[in-house]
Amino acid sequence: MSESTLAVAPSGDTRAVENPHHARRWLILVMIGIAQLMVVLDATVVNIALPSAQVDLGFSNDARQWVVTAYALAFGSLLLLGGRLADLFGRKNALLVGLAGFAAVSALGGAATNIEMLLVARAAQGVFGALLAPATLSLLTTTFTDPKERGRAFGVFGAIGGGGAAVGLLLGGVLTEYLDWRWCMFVNIVFAVIAFAGSSVLLRNQKDAGPRPKLDLPGTVTASAGLFALVYGFANAESDSWSSVSVWGFLAAGVVLLGVFVWLQQRVEHPLLPLRVLLDRDRGGSYLAMFLLAIGMFAIFLFLTFYVQQNLQFTPIQSGVGFLPMVATLMLSATTATAVLLPRFGPRPLVPTGMAIAAAGLFWLSGIGLESTYVSGVLGPLLVMGFGIGLAMAPAMSVATFGVEAHDAGVASAAVNTMQQVGGSIGTALLSTLAGNAAADYIAGKAPTPQLAAEAAIESYTTAFTWAAVIYVAGAVLSGLLLRPGVPKGEAAPGAVHL
Repeated sequence: MSESTLAVAPSGDTRAVENPHHARRWLILVMIGIAQLMVVLDATVVNIALPSAQVDLGFSNDARQWVVTAYALAFGSLLLLGGRLADLFGRKNALLVGLAGFAAVSALGGAATNIEMLLVARAAQGVFGALLAPATLSLLTTTFTDPKERGRAFGVFGAIGGGGAAVGLLLGGVLTEYLDWRWCMFVNIVFAVIAFAGSSVLLRNQKDAGPRPKLDLPGTVTASAGLFALVYGFANAESDSWSSVSVWGFLAAGVVLLGVFVWLQQRVEHPLLPLRVLLDRDRGGSYLAMFLLAIGMFAIFLFLTFYVQQNLQFTPIQSGVGFLPMVATLMLSATTATAVLLPRFGPRPLVPTGMAIAAAGLFWLSGIGLESTYVSGVLGPLLVMGFGIGLAMAPAMSVATFGVEAHDAGVASAAVNTMQQVGGSIGTALLSTLAGNAAADYIAGKAPTPQLAAEAAIESYTTAFTWAAVIYVAGAVLSGLLLRPGVPKGEAAPGAVHL
C-alpha cells in the first residue's frame, strides 16, 4: 500500500494509521456509489417523466426544456465552487449537506403544483449536486490509495458514471408507468437517506496540514458566471439560431469570463482552481477525454432513445431495458481497465483505444434504417460502445486525480465533473443542430408523407451518430498525444493521492 495509507509501527508491523477510512473503505465505496448514482440518475430519470409532468402541470413545450436546463445551469456553473468548498470545510460535511439538500429539494419538486415550483426545485437540485459530485470523487480519491484497490474502486465509480444515465432511463420508465412521474423526484429521497445514514457513521473529516486557504471570491464569481454563460448559450442553441445574440452573446461572454478567471488564478494567493492541477499532461489529457466522452454519450442516450421509442415503438421501460447490454459491457471494461490494465500499462494505450472502439460502435450505429430492428441494428453497436466508453472513461477519471495534493482533491474532482457537464451541454446544442439541419435538408422540396417524416428522423439520428464518432476519433488522437507513455510514477507531494 502507498505511504499515504500506511505507517510502520515500532515493532515493524505495517498498520493503517494515516487514513482513517482505510478499515471501512469498501463500505464507504458503497455510500459514495449511491450518492454518485443519485446525481447521475437525475440527469436522465426526469426526461422520460416530462410528458406526464407536462400534462399534469399544464406547461408549454417551450417550458419543458427548462426542466432539464435549470438543473444543468446550476450544476455546471457551481461545480468548481462546490469542489473548493469541500476542500475548505471538509468532504464529509460537503457530502452530508449535499445529500440532505438534494433530498429536500427533490421532495419539493415531487410535490410541485406548477411549473415555477418544479423549475425552482430542479435548479436547487443542481446547486446541491454541484456540492455532491466533487465531494464523492474526492472522497474516493483520498480513501483508496493502494494502487490495486484504487483501480477497482475507480472502475466501479466509472461504471456508475457511465451506466447511471442508462439506468436512469429505465428507472424513469418504471416509475412513470407504474407509479407517477412525481416518483422520479421522490426516489432521490430513498437514495439520499441511505447514503446520509451510512456516510454519517463511516466517514471522518480529515484535516489538511497547515493553515486553511481562503476562498477565492473573484475567481469564484468569474468561473461560475463564465460556466453559466457557456451552458446557457449552448442551451439556447437548441431553440434559437447560432446567429442569435442569446447564443453567441452568452458564449462570447463565457469565453471572456473564463479568460479572466485563468488570468486571476495566476495572481491570487489562494486560487479557486490552481493551474498546477490543469497543466500536468496526464491530467490535461484525461480532462479532454472526459469532455469529449460526454459529447458522444449524449448522442447515444438522447437520439437512440428517440429512435427506439419513435421508430421501433418501444415503451419507456423497454427503452431502458434496451440500454442494459451497454451498461453491462461498460461495467466490465471499466472495472477491468482500472484494476488490471491501468496499473500495468498506464492510461496512454487505454483511453485512446477505448475512444476508438466507441467511435467504431457509433459508426456501426449510424447504419440503422427503417427496416432495422433492435437486434440487427442496435444491440451490437451498444455492446461495442459500452466496452469502449468503459475502457476510456474509468482510467481517465482515475488519472485526472492522480498526484493531486489532498487539499486540492475536491477542486480537481470538480474539474472532472465540469468537463463532463460542459461537454454534455455542447453535445446537446451541437449535435441537435446538426441533426435538425440533416432532417430539414432531407425533406426540402419533397411532398410531406409519414414515410418521408420517418426517413428524415432516421437521417437526423444517423447524422448525430456519425459526428459523435468523428469527435471520438479526434479524442483518440488528441488524448494519445497528450497522455504520457507508461504508468504514472511521479513523486507526489506529502499528502498527495497516489495511483
